[in-house]
Amino acid sequence: MKHAFSAKFIRQYKALPPSVKAKIDKQIAFLVANLHHPSLRAKKYDEANDVWQARVDASYRLYFRIEGDTYQILSVAPHPK
Repeated sequence: MKHAFSAKFIRQYKALPPSVKAKIDKQIAFLVANLHHPSLRAKKYDEANDVWQARVDASYRLYFRIEGDTYQILSVAPHPK
């Protein structure tokens, strides 16, 4: 699988501290290799819009869509607790 980033994700990513960026990079590598990697805890987030959620860490989540053979990374956001 491949991956692509939305403009929104790029803006959000640039604003994050380096430690969070490193975690995001690692999780995206896991996602591209295996959607079912245990640390991702990937699940369907919004069935109607076909949006998935994956865990970055306890505080952040990635949101993405699967479009053919590409993961379209839509956004990264703090996880509401």
